[in-house]
Amino acid sequence: MDRAQKQEAIETLKGVFDGAGAVVVTHYLGLTVAEMTDLRGRLRVEGAQLQVVKNTLVQKALNGSVGEAGDALFKGPVAIAFAPDPVSAAKVATQYAKDNEKFTVVGGLMGHEVLDQASIKALASLPSLDQLRAKIIGLLQAPATKIAGVLQAPAGQLARVFGAYAAKDAA
Repeated sequence: MDRAQKQEAIETLKGVFDGAGAVVVTHYLGLTVAEMTDLRGRLRVEGAQLQVVKNTLVQKALNGSVGEAGDALFKGPVAIAFAPDPVSAAKVATQYAKDNEKFTVVGGLMGHEVLDQASIKALASLPSLDQLRAKIIGLLQAPATKIAGVLQAPAGQLARVFGAYAAKDAA
């Protein structure tokens, strides 16, 4: 890489760190191309991405904002998984790490906070943003459905009474 390409890569990484809800730092030593493609596909389904990064460029992109603990995450062959939703990348990465012993989750970054493995696992156990939105919509719609049912009940009862009188008069 020449200097211009490195600067462009640093700017791209800065954008990734600023736009991601959480960045999961992983080691991928020993994964085959097919396994990496499978992982990328799983992440893409959830709206996340995986990017193999050069450690020195990441450290320059972070510019010391995460301190020594954050810099310590970027040792060895590192790939970062990230998404705008803080939960989705962590869910897929931790699940894939359970299924494949060659892939390990080292830690992560959420804003300027450094997360360890336990924090990433706790983050992965949370419901995703879409799931939370669905729950809120369900809670908002439930009372409206109940109100509609209560309002329709008297009209239904009146219709049944009128129907009974009509049947009685016809007989």
